[in-house]
Amino acid sequence: MKISILCSSTSHPIYPDLQHWVQVAGAAHDVELVHKKAELSGGDLLFLISCHEIISAQDRARYGKSLVIHASDLPQGRGWSPHVWQILEGKSDIVVSLLEAEDQVDTGAIWARRHMVLEGHELYDEINAKLFAIELDLMNEALASIGKEAPAPQDGRAPTYYPRRSPEDSRLDPARPLAQQFDLLRVADPERFPAFFDFRGHRYLVRIEKAGANDD
Repeated sequence: MKISILCSSTSHPIYPDLQHWVQVAGAAHDVELVHKKAELSGGDLLFLISCHEIISAQDRARYGKSLVIHASDLPQGRGWSPHVWQILEGKSDIVVSLLEAEDQVDTGAIWARRHMVLEGHELYDEINAKLFAIELDLMNEALASIGKEAPAPQDGRAPTYYPRRSPEDSRLDPARPLAQQFDLLRVADPERFPAFFDFRGHRYLVRIEKAGANDD
């Protein structure tokens, strides 16, 4: 099987995991990992993972199937950074969906779903580790399912949409208790979008990490 993965940024946290997946899957398939749609060579299967480009029907026609992974229980939670918004809403059980790419974002038929269950203490890197493991598992599921199973259309629930997050969404309020803002602290990307607050005429960045077993 000829497989392409399009991930727009090599600095995205999932990129090293995709590189490893390519090495493993490459033992049985012809796999390419590219950063721009202009680099796509066509084939049997296209994965769009953290892709920021518009992939048209003409682009997708070069592949047998084009699939996306989205961390919400579609049609609920279409849009940007769904797992982050859901954690901020207080959710601990987040559905991760494997679906077909369509012109209208996050509207495609569902191939498979998995659950990411959080305990409420996980920080950004731990959340990513759980999410990325599920995403890679869904990619493996796709390899096993293509041509053998039919996807199911999204159900009739009214869709909801999340907006794109901006650096301003990582703002902390120094007047509010830490406990009320802990979820915002733990989902903030410490490198690309660190949590911050303004106080006494200065801006302060906030990054947290768990104490190790030997830390006092």
